[in-house]
Amino acid sequence: MQAKENFPKYERICLEKDIDSLFKKGKGFSIYPYRVVFHAYPSEDNPVTCRLLLSVSKKRFHHAFKRNRVKRLIRESWRKNKSVLYSVCQRKNISVDVALVYNATLIHSYTEMFEKTKKAVHILIKKL
Repeated sequence: MQAKENFPKYERICLEKDIDSLFKKGKGFSIYPYRVVFHAYPSEDNPVTCRLLLSVSKKRFHHAFKRNRVKRLIRESWRKNKSVLYSVCQRKNISVDVALVYNATLIHSYTEMFEKTKKAVHILIKKL
């Protein structure tokens, strides 16, 4: 499966059991403004996927419109940067679940988030 620049439903982590297993079995690292938690597993019969979970704290952003703005920026930067991760996962025949937890108290610009997401993806590739 070729990684396209879209973000369909099957690339999102929605089920509670998947979220629990990601945080229980996963490893993590921090790169400001993100805390990245990931879990790689063999992609036996299933196609290779790189699924994403976004988390923006209500404690840091009280208003929903600000949380939604941050999530839109992160989703867009992930959508543009995930193709490199997909190619590595296909080569190694593994699937990866990734959680991006936004830790900053300010909304950064799109260019800053794009660069930090790019850096997070490259660190993630090294750790795989």
